[in-house]
Amino acid sequence: MILISLIAWLLAGGLLAWYSGRWGGNWPRWISLITLVVHLAMLAGLWAGYAGKANLSQPASWLAETDLPWIPALGIRFHLALDGLSLLLIVLTNFLGIVAVAASWQGIRYRLGFFHFNLLWILAAIVGVFLAADLFLFYFFWELMLVPLYFLIGIWGHENRIYATLKFFIFTQASSLVMLAAILGLYVIHGRGTGVYTFDYSALLGTQLSSFTGTMLMLGFFVAFAVKLPVVPLHTWLPDAHTEAPTAGSVDLAGLVLKVGAYGMLRFLVPLFPRAAAAFAPVAMTLAVAGIIYGAVLAFSQRDLKRMIAYTSISHMGFVLLGIFAWNQLALEGAVIVMLAHGISTGALFVLVGDLQDRMHTRDLDRMGGLWSIVPRLGGVGMLFALASLGLPGLGNFVGEFLVLLGAWQVNIPLTVLASLGFIFSTVYSLWLVQRAFHGENTNRWRLPDYNRRETGIMAAMIAAIVALGLYPQPVIDTASGALQTLRGLAPGYHQTQGSPGAAAAVQDGKDAGLPAGMASGAARDDGSGA
Repeated sequence: MILISLIAWLLAGGLLAWYSGRWGGNWPRWISLITLVVHLAMLAGLWAGYAGKANLSQPASWLAETDLPWIPALGIRFHLALDGLSLLLIVLTNFLGIVAVAASWQGIRYRLGFFHFNLLWILAAIVGVFLAADLFLFYFFWELMLVPLYFLIGIWGHENRIYATLKFFIFTQASSLVMLAAILGLYVIHGRGTGVYTFDYSALLGTQLSSFTGTMLMLGFFVAFAVKLPVVPLHTWLPDAHTEAPTAGSVDLAGLVLKVGAYGMLRFLVPLFPRAAAAFAPVAMTLAVAGIIYGAVLAFSQRDLKRMIAYTSISHMGFVLLGIFAWNQLALEGAVIVMLAHGISTGALFVLVGDLQDRMHTRDLDRMGGLWSIVPRLGGVGMLFALASLGLPGLGNFVGEFLVLLGAWQVNIPLTVLASLGFIFSTVYSLWLVQRAFHGENTNRWRLPDYNRRETGIMAAMIAAIVALGLYPQPVIDTASGALQTLRGLAPGYHQTQGSPGAAAAVQDGKDAGLPAGMASGAARDDGSGA
């Protein structure tokens, strides 16, 4: 029942935080913080236990699993499952949740109970997405994310929050309905072919599909995941949502909500539709490179500091998309590292922008300058995370993006060369940010308080995380490696269809990766030829 408790604990904490708002004071803040600290202790115990009992770097079945009947008449089960990949992402969810609560300690001053209720329920829904092994349950948690985030931006956002909220809602809801249609299509086709109507992930692996049907269903999943990631040209909701969201909302959006799109591609899109995904890979990788360059160029052109950081997210997540569709071990490990590093570094930058806005009441770069001399601690933190964003060796972003490029090089050399330009563009906008905000003359005669102990503690934790990931990423790679090998084993013909260099070796690697016991029979049914 540990997997159920990971979700239920956050849901209960959110309800208690909401109710405690009647008591006044800091009750909602402390209840939320204690809920997340206990949740982190649970996760640390899980990680330590699994690392001690099994080699996480080797392919295996689920580390933990809960499978209970829910709506048996429709083949819907309450099926949760945990592997190394989902474990890492849940730890990131918890860590950034703690950061969001701490960063909002002074910034949120009204309706505290309802604010923290929404914050914890977003985290619970995201944990549910990372654990769901039933497609109906996955869709349920996927939609559950939308509601509290809608309130978080719409109530506590900035001036144009209503416009940003509606735009975010329309994009995500429309794309989610497309995915629901694809899920129902896969459910019906599998039921007609086997006589068993089920939403179970393991059972649906290897469902016999014609080439056209597989492509249409795959695109249904891709649209929903691409909006969340986001992929150009489905990205236009993100800068507006980030700009208007409160600090906690921006941290959740950049650090977590974007990651569920990448996770969906890793867990569901390619394993369920390996041949269609492989055929689509050149298009997806081209979109990834376009996002890397487009996001970086648009970031450089922004004057709103928060909007600038939002566009850098589009650029960084392009590396994740590139790594996923390269679909070899190096690229996938790099994509996971980028997901974690981006969540930490960009989350920290959004916290920093929120701190600046609280002090200056503006995000306009043209009104900044010379801040280093008056807020040296804040300036030093800003420079470090700007360097992380540009991919400085020794920090986590560099490790991930470098591994993605190494893996993508084995698949498509021209696109990899173009993607590497992202390092150059990110250097330009990152140094531009530091120069405009912190160096030069203090022409506006700002007099601001520097970071206090609470703010320094938040940033110290995030600095420790990004430095640890950059200097010693091996524990993270080991934790994810077995799960990634298993996922590759679910798509053994991927590189044959894609026609990439070294396809034979890649296919053999996929066969050698092994499959979880519950997935083997389903995957074996798909010979790749289609129905």
